[in-house]
Amino acid sequence: MGRLSGKVAVITGATSGIGLRTAEIFVAEGAKIVIAGRRVPEGDALAAKLGASCIFRRTDVTREDEVRALIDEAVSKFGRIDCLFNNAGGPAQTGGIEGLEVERFDAAMATLVRSVMLGMKHAAPHMRRQRSGSIINNGSIAGRLAGFSSSVVYGAAKAAVIHLTKCVAMELGEAGIRVNSISPGAIATGIFGKALGLSVEAAEKTPDVMREVFKTAQPIPRAGLPEDIAHAAVFLASDESTFINGHDLVVDGAVTGGRNWTQQQQGYVAVRKAFEQGTA
Repeated sequence: MGRLSGKVAVITGATSGIGLRTAEIFVAEGAKIVIAGRRVPEGDALAAKLGASCIFRRTDVTREDEVRALIDEAVSKFGRIDCLFNNAGGPAQTGGIEGLEVERFDAAMATLVRSVMLGMKHAAPHMRRQRSGSIINNGSIAGRLAGFSSSVVYGAAKAAVIHLTKCVAMELGEAGIRVNSISPGAIATGIFGKALGLSVEAAEKTPDVMREVFKTAQPIPRAGLPEDIAHAAVFLASDESTFINGHDLVVDGAVTGGRNWTQQQQGYVAVRKAFEQGTA
């Protein structure tokens, strides 16, 4: 028996990165899943790989009619919905406040925040009828602290997701529905390449590069991996977390914990040398 045996989940943004790995692990843990994304070949290929426990539905998560249809399909095909992982996202415009373009700001907010709202809105009625369910929203450490994203818009959007999670958790908790978020740290996926202007195809080839770049970003001496977030999502989707609600689970290897020990000690060495030179 897997940790998610008998459960039905919807996972958005499942054609690459965190969403793809989460889909694989959810099925391995016994769940039936409906996966969503905009890239049909990739979605169809993943569904074929995962077999009868997985259905792919092309979905633009910024469109209410498509999100409603996605949730309804899970209930229609599998009879219920036990978990919604609002994972879909993408990069936002980089640069400072003075150069932001209103259209790109609105588009990022639609992708990063509106999509989360729509998923919760349309999953909630089904979960209310069941008197149970787990909604998981993908936040970010950039939504908790400034300076952890190349985009101020992305950071602001993820802060909105984290707080929206808490607000909805207080409402839906009374119906037995848990609403939590996961805030990843430096996870090696293609999103960083996309943020810096690479094509989708080129960006999907960059995770190995990011593993090298991020291996010293936090005390844990490796980059974060998509499965690190997927395993956190399994925990929040499972019955192991039935008293956890309104929580933002940070999975970042302690990059937001403070200064790395070695960095701190090197700083002390530099100060001592400055003292010695100043008093010589």
